[in-house]
Amino acid sequence: MEERNNKTHIANNTNKKSSPSGEGGAVSIIILNWNGAHMMRTYLPTVIKNTPEAEIIIADNASTDDSIKMLSEEFPDIRTIILDKNYGFAEGYNRALQQVDSEYYVLLNSDVDVPEGWLTPLLSFMDSHPEACACQPKLHAIKERDRFEYAGAAGGFLDKYGYPFCRGRIFETVEKDNGQYDGNHEILWATGACMMIRSKDYWAVGGLDGRFFAHSEEIDLCWRLRLMGRKIFCISNSIAYHLGGGTLPKGNPRKTFLNFRNNLTMLYKNLPDNELSHVMRVRFFLDWLAAFQMLILGRSWGDFKAVYKARKEFSRWKHDFDSDRQKIQANKKTDNIPERISKSILWQYYAKRKKTFNELKTL
Repeated sequence: MEERNNKTHIANNTNKKSSPSGEGGAVSIIILNWNGAHMMRTYLPTVIKNTPEAEIIIADNASTDDSIKMLSEEFPDIRTIILDKNYGFAEGYNRALQQVDSEYYVLLNSDVDVPEGWLTPLLSFMDSHPEACACQPKLHAIKERDRFEYAGAAGGFLDKYGYPFCRGRIFETVEKDNGQYDGNHEILWATGACMMIRSKDYWAVGGLDGRFFAHSEEIDLCWRLRLMGRKIFCISNSIAYHLGGGTLPKGNPRKTFLNFRNNLTMLYKNLPDNELSHVMRVRFFLDWLAAFQMLILGRSWGDFKAVYKARKEFSRWKHDFDSDRQKIQANKKTDNIPERISKSILWQYYAKRKKTFNELKTL
């Protein structure tokens, strides 16, 4: 990872707000932008209007569109942090959050629409549950507002082999929200599209891993926090609406590469010693099965090559994470994480035809 002393340019405003908890804390919403002027024009006004209790900050990853000009002309009161190059989602947030002094961070994508009062349940829950390090609202789709959205739905889980899934979304099955996942529930990971996290917890484990660039970085962060005994929740009486797929749409070979490489790296860092070798052997087989399936189903030669390149890159750089792994394993407080199920979600979904979270007998 590059040293974090690169020059940044900061435009400040005076819209920092105190937390309604009365404890002197503050909540800041940080939107990381890269060439998203259109998204901000569309969704930022609603965030401003419906979140009066929070400071709103735009962190710009060296956009080449008119994002900065648009912000200065149309949203002159919004604080802007301008990074000197595109650091990706993970390191971009790290560099921006170093410059934010708040008790709570809210990581919010630029393509998220929020209704009135959406932040209050999250803030109230975090203020009254010190064991919680992070939470998320239910995430619905903007285009089908009564249906969960793929990126986070009602909170994330992992299976034995590192495949992520959500309450409300398993692989390509995305459910309509009929209240089946209401209530405040513990989850393994909160979506990076809309995550509230305590700043002290964020930095206690070193923040997002900037080497990931994008994809799986929030799952890795949350897994590290869970290993430290901290808890993560989905708060069902808060809802946000996500467009999704704005930067790298589904099926993009670059996205396939990042997903496979980063998922393997996350497993290498966080799996207990007694599981690591077995899981990695199984994943070798499953990853190549997935790659050939992409060819057979006619997705693209590009996706097949992306899986090959991801596995090659993982083999090349995995030992760069040896010190991270040693530290995580030495300092962890628990391996008992029920939100990481002991079975294969692939087997449950494709062989046993368990298409929804509530149908899974293992949870």
